[in-house]
Amino acid sequence: MLESVITQITQWLGEDAGASLAYITNGKHMAWYASVRYTLIAAVGGAVCAVLFGLTGAALKQSSFLPFKWIGDFYTTIVRGVPDVLFILFFPLAFEKTVEFVLARFTCSSESLAVATGWPPCDAAQWYLRTGDYLTMACVSLGIVYGAFAANVIHGAMQAVPKGQLEAASAYGFTPKQVFWRFRVRQMWIYALPGLSNVWMLLLKATSLLSLLQIADIVQWAGRLGSANYFPGVGLVHPDWRWKYYFVLFLFFILMTMLSERFFEMLQRRASRGMALVESN
Repeated sequence: MLESVITQITQWLGEDAGASLAYITNGKHMAWYASVRYTLIAAVGGAVCAVLFGLTGAALKQSSFLPFKWIGDFYTTIVRGVPDVLFILFFPLAFEKTVEFVLARFTCSSESLAVATGWPPCDAAQWYLRTGDYLTMACVSLGIVYGAFAANVIHGAMQAVPKGQLEAASAYGFTPKQVFWRFRVRQMWIYALPGLSNVWMLLLKATSLLSLLQIADIVQWAGRLGSANYFPGVGLVHPDWRWKYYFVLFLFFILMTMLSERFFEMLQRRASRGMALVESN
C-alpha cells in the first residue's frame, strides 16, 4: 500500500518528492512515530498517579490527626524541592535494587552471598527490566513529583469551597467523612482545574526525560535520526539534521499544549455547571 502511494507521488510530483516520502516512511522513521505512544502513556499515566497522590496529600494536609497532617506537609514541601529528573533517575533504580535485594535473600545460597563480589550475587536474583517496566516506574515517578504540586493546588481549592455549604451538609446529618468526600471534594474541582492544568503542562514537558530510563521515546529517536548518517558503501547520507527533528518535537509539544488547553476549558465548563456565580456590583 505504502509503495503504491510512493509510486503515485513520484509520478505526480517527481523523483525528489517520492524519495523524500520514501525516506520519512522508512523503518526507523516509523519507529519514531510509533514511539509517540510512550510519551502519551507516560503523560496520562503520570497524570492519573499525580491526581491520586495529590488527593491523598491534600487529604492528609486537611486531617485533624497531627501525624497525618505532618506527613502531608512533609510530602508537599520536600518533594516539590527535588528536581524531577532526580526522581525519574532515583526511583526506578532504587526500586530495581530493592527487588533484587529481596530476590537475593530468597533465591541465592548463603555461599554465593558470602563470596559475591558484584551485584546481584547470583543470576536468579537478576531482574531484567523491559520497556513496560521502566514506563510503569516512570509514571509512578512523575506521579510522585507532580502529585506534590497537585496536592497543594487541591488543598487550596478545598479551602475555597464555601464553608456555608459544608456547615449545611453537617446540619443535615452527614458525617465529617461524608462532608469531605461528597461535598468538599466534589465542589473543589471548579477551583482546582486552573492550577491542575499548569501541573499537567509541567508533567507533559517532563515526559521528554523518558530516554534517561532507556526508553526509546520521541526525543531519543530524534537524536538518532538527526545525527550525521554515514555508511562506508554509500558515503554521507545526510549531515547533522538534529535541529530539524527537534523542531518537529517543538511543534509536537505546542500541538499537545493547544489540545490540552481546549480539554481543560471543556472540563472547566463542565465543572461549572450548576455552580452559583456571584456578580460584583
